[in-house]
Amino acid sequence: MKPTAALRLPVAENLAGFVKLLRRLQVPHRVTEEGPEQVLWVPTPQLAEQVRALHQRYPEGDNTPGMAPAALPAPRQPSGLWRQLRASPVTAVVLLACLLVGGISLLGDNLAPLHWLTFVDFHLEGDYAWFVPWLPTLEAGQWWRLVTPMFIHFGVLHLVMNGLWYWELGRRIEWRQGSLVLAGLTLLFATVSNLTQYLWSGPALFGGLSGVLYALLGHLWLFNWLAPSPLYRMPKGVLIMMLAWLGLCLLGAASALGFGEIANGAHLGGLLIGSITGLLGGALARRKMG
Repeated sequence: MKPTAALRLPVAENLAGFVKLLRRLQVPHRVTEEGPEQVLWVPTPQLAEQVRALHQRYPEGDNTPGMAPAALPAPRQPSGLWRQLRASPVTAVVLLACLLVGGISLLGDNLAPLHWLTFVDFHLEGDYAWFVPWLPTLEAGQWWRLVTPMFIHFGVLHLVMNGLWYWELGRRIEWRQGSLVLAGLTLLFATVSNLTQYLWSGPALFGGLSGVLYALLGHLWLFNWLAPSPLYRMPKGVLIMMLAWLGLCLLGAASALGFGEIANGAHLGGLLIGSITGLLGGALARRKMG
């Protein structure tokens, strides 16, 4: 489902107080400028109706004279799995693609169909995989390979953990910045993390959403640092845990504990590009708020 325009107001009208109110109520939204108008978007038509009613009653938000902020109820956000899926189409499509690829490949046990999705093409000869060089692969027009390794997962735990984290982080960005932004960021993050992993390890079978996840985490973290939003506020323990896991993987402890080969290059590349987009996006959002 596409985001719904809840309000269309002249650019000259100050929305800062009302936006502050929405943030306090943890209502997912974003504001864009379209010519002489500023448009406030929310995930669903139902939430748009509630936001319009809220604006009629409190046009200046927390600055409205006589307002009792503590007693103000929050508009209902998307609830229930089906509504959240409809409000998060890009998040849902990415997860569905991961499930389909996981089913077709038997979570990595059936390698034959995966040669269309790996970073470089390969063919099997007995127990050995022979890889096609990267540049000839791109020259053949197979540019989709820059992205598609993110759909490949090896094992149930790999798929479930990555899927749950993408569901948690992706929805936040989709509700706050919109579906197109999440789609663009996911493609960018997948490309950078996969390319970094290839340069790190050379031709190899690698895949998964973990590089994208580290990028999403970096994006949320630094975006929220510059332009605080309840949707982007993550517990400090989550960031510490993810960075600690990255450190353990770089030291080889994760592999020694039986977690298999870890795509350290993808993790580092993802965290770097996500931090960059978070800084840029947060700076832009802060400038608009100012």
